[in-house]
This record gives sequence, C-alpha cells and structure tokens, in this order.
Amino acid sequence: MKITKPILLSLLLVLSAGAEHHAKHLFILSGQSNMQGHRPDEAFTPTVEKALGKDKVIVVQDALGGQPIHRWWKQWKDPEGKKPAQSGDLYDRLMGKVKPAIKGQKLASVSFVWMQGERDANMGWGDLYEEAIVGLHAQLAKDLGRNPKDMTFVIGRLSDFDMNNKRYRDWTKVRKAQIKVANSNPKFFWVDTDDLNDGKNRRGKEIKNDLHYSAEGYKTLGKRFAEACLIAIGK
Repeated sequence: MKITKPILLSLLLVLSAGAEHHAKHLFILSGQSNMQGHRPDEAFTPTVEKALGKDKVIVVQDALGGQPIHRWWKQWKDPEGKKPAQSGDLYDRLMGKVKPAIKGQKLASVSFVWMQGERDANMGWGDLYEEAIVGLHAQLAKDLGRNPKDMTFVIGRLSDFDMNNKRYRDWTKVRKAQIKVANSNPKFFWVDTDDLNDGKNRRGKEIKNDLHYSAEGYKTLGKRFAEACLIAIGK
C-alpha cells in the first residue's frame, strides 16, 4: 500500500494514541518524618490507582526524619552563603529509586509530593525556604526532562504544631513560604495538615497538637495528597 500524506498522518495519530494509552503517571513522594510516617499503600496509592488504573501508576517514596531541605536541594546555602557538607545526598538516594522505576516507561505525568520543613523551621532557616522548595522542584523537573511549570507539585503544609514559634522559631515562616509557592502556579497545591496531629498515634498513644500525626491522620494525609495530584492531572 502506498503511504500518502493523509494515510501517514492517520498512522502517526494512531501510534501516538497507543503510546499515550500505555503511558504511566509517576508520583514521587519525599520529605522528612511526616512523609516517612505516611504509608502510600494505606490511602494514596489506592486512590490514584482507582482514578487512573492500577497499571498506569508508579509510586516512589523515599523519606528520612529530621532532615533539612539542603539534603535534597543541591544549591542550598546557609545565611552566610556557605554550602553544607551534606548537600543533595538524600535527593540522590531518592533518584536511585526513581530511575529504575521508570526505566523504559513513557510518562503521561509526573507529580512531586513534598512533606518537609520542620527541621528548617527549627534551625531558623525560614527566609531561605521559598527559594529552596522552588529550586528542588525545578531540579527534579530538569533531571526528569519535564517543564517545571507543567510538573505537578503538592506540598504538605506544616501543621499548627507551633503557631507561636516558641519551639521552632521559623514555624510560621515556613508555612507561609509553602502557601506562597503553592499559590504561584495552577499545578501547585498545598495540603492542610492542621487537623491530622490529634488522636492515637501508630503506637496507640493519645496525642494532641503533636509534631507528628495520628494513625488516621496519616491515612487522611495520603488521601489528600492523592486528590490534589488528581486535580492537577485533570482526573
């Protein structure tokens, strides 16, 4: 059969549609202790799989409690302009999980879910936080070959743990930075956690306005993360 321009165009459209049909949605979850406490299989993964299809979803999580953002964002410098010794090592660890998970896969979308900031608030680095999370998101987008403006970013805002900044001096600064960044792009979102740190924790202990979340709080967090991602994707 002779391939004329109209036939060729039709074939290309069919092939393109087929490729999109097999493309997968990547969800990268990272941060410190409250991300580490979040178990994707409890609520996050089931929610996105129900909306998108189990065979269309890749979920990668890597988190470590008590860590500042400079262990992910490689360009971070302290208030004196000095770069810390540990810089970007946890980002490299995260990518060590992401790259094998997406090898050979076509990606329909990438969503970055971030739950961190407690350590930076405690260290008094609130003024540096906005640049850091924007930089981290852009760093990830570049490494994955995505346009930062089009790559979903879901930020878990710090809870109401220390609204008077008595224990963590830049707590409210970090919260404000998170909201500001989330409001800067239609594909960026922030998730409320103020109601997640009361109740019984995973050890059965009753907590109230805690730094960490209750067992049910972590499930709710996962569902909220998933719902924000799906809105950004358009599902």
